[in-house]
Amino acid sequence: MKRILYILGAVLLLSGTGANALDRIVAVVEDDVIMESELRQRIQVLLQQFNQNQSALPPEDILVEQVLQRLIVERLQLQLAERRGIQIDVLSLDQAMRNLAKRNNLNLEQFRNALLQQGLDYVAFRNQVRNEMMLEQLRQRVIDQNIQVSESEIEELITRADEGLLKKKYEYHIAHILVAVPEGPKPEQIKSAADRTSVIYERAISGSNFTQLAIAASDAQDALQGGDLGWRDRAQLPQIFLQQIDQMSPGDVSKVAQSPAGFHIFNLIDKREIQDTMVNQVLVRHILVRTNALLSDEAAEKKLKTIKSRIKDGEDFGELAKEYSEDHGSAVNGGQLGWGVSSNYVQQFKEVVDSLKVKEISEPFRTQYGWHIVQLLDIRRHDNTQEAMRAKALEQIRQRKIEEETELWLRQLLDESYVENRLHSSN
Repeated sequence: MKRILYILGAVLLLSGTGANALDRIVAVVEDDVIMESELRQRIQVLLQQFNQNQSALPPEDILVEQVLQRLIVERLQLQLAERRGIQIDVLSLDQAMRNLAKRNNLNLEQFRNALLQQGLDYVAFRNQVRNEMMLEQLRQRVIDQNIQVSESEIEELITRADEGLLKKKYEYHIAHILVAVPEGPKPEQIKSAADRTSVIYERAISGSNFTQLAIAASDAQDALQGGDLGWRDRAQLPQIFLQQIDQMSPGDVSKVAQSPAGFHIFNLIDKREIQDTMVNQVLVRHILVRTNALLSDEAAEKKLKTIKSRIKDGEDFGELAKEYSEDHGSAVNGGQLGWGVSSNYVQQFKEVVDSLKVKEISEPFRTQYGWHIVQLLDIRRHDNTQEAMRAKALEQIRQRKIEEETELWLRQLLDESYVENRLHSSN
C-alpha cells in the first residue's frame, strides 16, 4: 500500500507543480491532445486494480510511460471510430453500467458509491466504458468481420486432435511479452528489437518478476495486465508457443520466439487437466435486429419490445423470427440456433441465456452483432466431445486470427499516425 501511495503521489506531481497546477498537454495525437489530468485518472484506476489483485508494480516512471502509450493507441482508435460514425447511445451505455454493477453483485447506485469510495470519478469511469464499447465495435468492423475460417482449417485441427496433438487434455495459464517491430521493418529495426528482447529475456530467466517485466517492457495491448492471457487451450495458442509448451513446467520462461509482429517471450504460470466431456447444452432461438444509418439503437430496442409484446399476445415466435430476424441463417428455422453450449456464444448473449428459465423470453439486449430477444427452449446433459471439438476448433482458430490481426493493425495504425510525446517537456 505504501508503494501504491508513493506512485500515486508521483503521478499527481507529474508536472512537477502538484495537483492544483494548470492542466497541461502530455501528448499530441493527430489533431487531438491527451491532458495530464486524463493520464492521472487512468493511472488511478490502474492502481486500484493492482491494489485489489496484489500485483507487482514497475517503477513509477515506467508505469506512467506505459499508461500514456496505451492512451495514445486508444485515442487513435477512437478517432477512427468517430470518422466511421460509430456512436454509443445512452440506453446501451446505461445497460453496460448495470451489467458491470451486476457482475459485482451490486445495483447501479451501489456500484457508483463503490467507485467513489475508491476515489474514482464516476463520470470518467462511465466515459471509459463508453470508449471501450466504441473500440469493441470498431475492432468488430475492421478485424472480426473480415476473419475467415475455412473448413480445411477446422478439419486439420480436428485431425491433429485425433492424433493426440490437440486432445482436450490441458489448459494453460500464460503471460507473455511482445517486443514489436513496425510493418515492413528495416534490418536495423529488427536488430534493435532483438537486442531489447535479449535484455528482457536475461532479466526474466534471472528471476525478475514476469508481471512487472511485461508491464514495463511489453508492446502488447495487454501489457498493463502483466501480459496475462488467461487460460488457453492449445488451439488458442500461437504456433510459436506450442513449439515449446510441452517441454515447460509451471513457472518456466520460454525461449525467445519471433513472429511477423515481433519477438515473444512467455511464462507458463500454470496448467490444468480437463477430463469431463459431459456438458449442459441449451436449445435457444432468437430474433436479431441490426442497427444502421436509418435505425438507431433506441429504435431497434423499441422494435424488439413490440415483437415481444406480440408473442405474449399469442403470435408465434418462430413465424416472427422468419419475418423480422436479420440473422438469416437461423431465421429460416424460426430463429433456432440448435443445441449448443452457452459458452460458445459471445459474452453478452451467454449471460442472458444463462439467466433464463426454460420457455422464458429475454428483454431486448445488445451484442456486437445488434439487438436480440432470445428464448430458452430446453436444457439437456450431453456428451459433447465431437461437437465441442468442432465448435471449439472454429472459435479458437477465429480468435487466434483476430488477436494476431489486431496486434498488427494497431502497430500499423500507430506507425502511420502523427504522435508527439510531451510527457517530459517543460512546455
